[in-house]
Amino acid sequence: MNILVTGAAGFIGYHLCELLIKNGHTVIGLDNINDYYDVGLKYARIQQLGIPRAKAEVDGQISSSTLHGEQMKFIKLDLADRQGLDRLFQENTFDVVCNLGAQAGVRYSLENPDAYIQSNVVGFANLLECCRHGNVKHLVYASSSSVYGLNEKIPFSTEDTVDRPISIYAATKKSNELMAHTYSHLYQLPTTGLRFFTVYGPWGRPDMALFLFVDAIKKGKPINVFNYGNMARDFTYVDDIVGGMSKIIETPVAESKRKDELYKIYNIGNNKQVKLTDFIDAIESSLDTPAKRNLMPIQPGDVESTWADVNDLIRDYDYKPDTPIEKGVKEFVDWYNDFYE
Repeated sequence: MNILVTGAAGFIGYHLCELLIKNGHTVIGLDNINDYYDVGLKYARIQQLGIPRAKAEVDGQISSSTLHGEQMKFIKLDLADRQGLDRLFQENTFDVVCNLGAQAGVRYSLENPDAYIQSNVVGFANLLECCRHGNVKHLVYASSSSVYGLNEKIPFSTEDTVDRPISIYAATKKSNELMAHTYSHLYQLPTTGLRFFTVYGPWGRPDMALFLFVDAIKKGKPINVFNYGNMARDFTYVDDIVGGMSKIIETPVAESKRKDELYKIYNIGNNKQVKLTDFIDAIESSLDTPAKRNLMPIQPGDVESTWADVNDLIRDYDYKPDTPIEKGVKEFVDWYNDFYE
């Protein structure tokens, strides 16, 4: 298939592009390479996909390479640029669009909400219109476990009501689900939203807990442990995330067990809670170094625990993430050591 992956220079987007290329697809990766975190890391991911940084830095120009015997292309473009996006869809035909392009980060959304509206709402609306007019067969997009907000019933189920978000980031992700539902209903565009649960692994973002903890411990600095360590997350290894995504992308909706359901939401998580303290223990074990723990109150916009019910994903696609936390943390530490040292 010919597949557009937005957010291709991002953590999950990079891994998905690499897997889809290995599976024999032609991929066009799109990213605006914003400076929310180190752009050097973003360009390094693109270079892993065979696109030199000098070419990737040029706005609106498609660069190509051969990776694993298949074609990888990249274009630097902002989803909020409607004219640029229209040109891309006029000049290319996409079987599937996978939207991972979004302004990430719960805490940053408290400080700069406009960035989230432009990228996550305006950008997503532009993409929906392009998919509608471009005869795209399937739109797969990233939602987030953050949409569960103040929900107290766990594990979180896609049957739960999610109308109490506690961050702008979460609100924009819920808006994506509502917009996708409308396009599925009005224009018969098959859409699949994936609520990710605390994704971690090699090439991870510098603002995420695993990166921050490993970086601080290796530098002999204390780590900030929020809510005094009384937190739990359904940590999900990045290979499990993109493995599930590729299965959904490669299975036509009409041939899946969901069949005639054009609009669908799935949780994609490890279906297991890990205490934050146990997560830190796994990091200490991989580094063979104890952490200096700075216990702090919970931050605004944060929730105490997450846990994914993935029964729908198992039923419809026979897929369930299962990488143990110890293995996933070690993979990240090995990458960090190789990349930064």
